[in-house]
Amino acid sequence: MCVTDAVSLLFLPHTSAAVLPPRDPMAIERSNLLSMMKLSIKVLIQSSLSLGRTMDSEYPPLQQFFVVLEQCLKHGLKAKKSFIGQNKSIWGPLELVEKLCPESVNIATSARDLPGIKTGLGRARAWLHLALMQKKVADYLKTLLDQKDLLSEFYDSGALMMEEEGAVMGGLLVGLNIIDANLCIKGEDLDSQVGVIDFSLYLKDPFLNSDAKMTAILDQKHYIEELNRHLSGTVTDLQAKMDSLEKTNSKLVEELTAATDRINSLQEEQEQLKRQNESILQSSQKKEEAALQDSQVELETYKQTRQGLDEMYNVVWKQYKEEKRIRQELERELELQVGLKQEMEVAMKLLEKDTHEKQDTLAALRLQLDQVKTLNLQMFHKAQVNTDWYQAEAVQLEQRMNEMEKAMMELEQRYALVHCHFFEHRLGLENELRTEREQRQSLQKALQREQDNSVELRTQLQQLQGLHSELQDLKQEKQQLQQTCEQQEQALQEMGLHLSQSKLKMEDFKEVNKALKGHAWLKDDEATQCKQCQKEFSISRRKHHCRNCGDIYCNNCSSNELALPSYPRPVRVCDMCHSLLLQRSSSTAS
Repeated sequence: MCVTDAVSLLFLPHTSAAVLPPRDPMAIERSNLLSMMKLSIKVLIQSSLSLGRTMDSEYPPLQQFFVVLEQCLKHGLKAKKSFIGQNKSIWGPLELVEKLCPESVNIATSARDLPGIKTGLGRARAWLHLALMQKKVADYLKTLLDQKDLLSEFYDSGALMMEEEGAVMGGLLVGLNIIDANLCIKGEDLDSQVGVIDFSLYLKDPFLNSDAKMTAILDQKHYIEELNRHLSGTVTDLQAKMDSLEKTNSKLVEELTAATDRINSLQEEQEQLKRQNESILQSSQKKEEAALQDSQVELETYKQTRQGLDEMYNVVWKQYKEEKRIRQELERELELQVGLKQEMEVAMKLLEKDTHEKQDTLAALRLQLDQVKTLNLQMFHKAQVNTDWYQAEAVQLEQRMNEMEKAMMELEQRYALVHCHFFEHRLGLENELRTEREQRQSLQKALQREQDNSVELRTQLQQLQGLHSELQDLKQEKQQLQQTCEQQEQALQEMGLHLSQSKLKMEDFKEVNKALKGHAWLKDDEATQCKQCQKEFSISRRKHHCRNCGDIYCNNCSSNELALPSYPRPVRVCDMCHSLLLQRSSSTAS
């Protein structure tokens, strides 16, 4: 008797009123395997929560979970023919996950490269161990279950992976994300392990007697029957949803055709805009190249003229420095000459003062001479009276007169000499002043020439500034052309954005369709804010998963707790799921 037959015998529902009509054996096997999967996941979660630490590969509930999961994956698996014989291996469908999810490349390569593993079954077991440690078993199997066309190559039509039980199994595996496992794979013989389900693990309890065991078994049977009824209700709900989804899908197909037509028209407009942009770019590039060539020619001429002007400026600057030096020397000599002139003027004033004093003395001496003459005449008259006495006096007077005339002559000679010296010095000073005036006029002429040269240089600089302004105008025209090109590129980008937005809308429709088919467990790093209140998560505002829909909410928006079929005790749910589940339970109760 196979494992699935034993499961079917154990969990076959008892009916006392009437005998059920015969069912498809594949459907019975699927329901029994799904029930065993629920029991194994329930026992694993309860034992891990009571254990309070990470589980290893020797933990019995974990080993039984892998055995049940392996039996679920093997159900309805096609046998591949080879030279040796027929071979059934779950490694083939699990290898598809590597193509569908790039995140699983590492575990696939590590499962292939493990030493000591030679068979595909051993690689599949190693892959399942690694995926459980990554907490990605539900995500990987959900992506695999979504690709029914790829799974049809490996499974028959009535297999568990091809029916609705596979989607339910994927939802049940989401609960394993709360389990921490640390499994060592290198030392284990994964090729030759025999997968046998130990039912005693789910039925025995060492603290109860036989009656308690029977009551526990009956409770478990009733619980499983309740789960089956709940699952049948969910299946009917899913069928109704599928009908509504088919209607919405037809509408979406119509909208998709309209959107594809719109996308095609937008693509044609984009191609036209691209052609126009290319033509504008080519014309702008040609204009830019012509402007660059003109600017390069103008720059070369500007550099040549600037080089000649620099040389002329250097020559003029050297001449200016030389003339400045000569002028400074002349100014020093002029200062010396001015100092000498001032000294000569002071000496002339002193000489004039001396001459005035001497003239005054001469005038006084002449007055004295006149007085002496008058006295002499008087004395002569008196001498006539007494000649002897007066003759002696006259001789004395004549001697005095001769001395005075000699003194007058000496004074006149000295005055003539001083006047001659003054006249000669004056002539020399006038000649020096005349030469200084001539030098000053020559310096003024040189300064005028330098001013003319500076005026010419300024005109040349103004011409260069005009060339520079023309160059700036050309640059501005170039910038305007670049701006027009950028604007056209922005228009193209906006068209691309419209296209991408329409594609995103189509993807949103697909995601809504997928969300209606089944909820996925959202990753922690994918959510940055609460889905309901849109508040950012932080250290004080922590992340919490809703155990029903799998989305992430804050504590205020997910403070409710309800009992779910896949959990043994009440768990955290969001406000929206809480209200929906309450409405559903009230409707089912009524």
